Amino acid sequence: MGRILDRAHEIAEESFIAASGPGGQNVNKVATAVQLRFNIYALGLPPRVFHRLKDIAGNKLSQSGDIVIDARSHRTQDANRRDARERMAAMIEEAIKEPKKRAKTRVNRLNKKKRLASKKAHGEKKAMRGKIDL
Repeated sequence: MGRILDRAHEIAEESFIAASGPGGQNVNKVATAVQLRFNIYALGLPPRVFHRLKDIAGNKLSQSGDIVIDARSHRTQDANRRDARERMAAMIEEAIKEPKKRAKTRVNRLNKKKRLASKKAHGEKKAMRGKIDL
């Protein structure tokens, strides 16, 4: 996992843009927001991890395979840069984690009978609510 994160940090490109929100005059003068982009094809991920990352990225993924992360919640470039890199790392770590396989549950015969009887009774009750033919 560390190798993939190191590779992501190497290929990530940062650009600084003007942010909106709190900060007063500073917001107008300094480009504090960070736009971090990295290409998922350049990471060299195994197919299953690659597809999970694509799903996790959602609308942050561009047509060319770049994931774009905007960080603008802090007032300093450094804090926004750290935030963007942490979000990138969290996204990749989540994709690397293998999802738990669902264990099938099995209903015993008595409970199955009870459930079907309950459904039947509920259906009959609803059937009685219809219009009466005269």
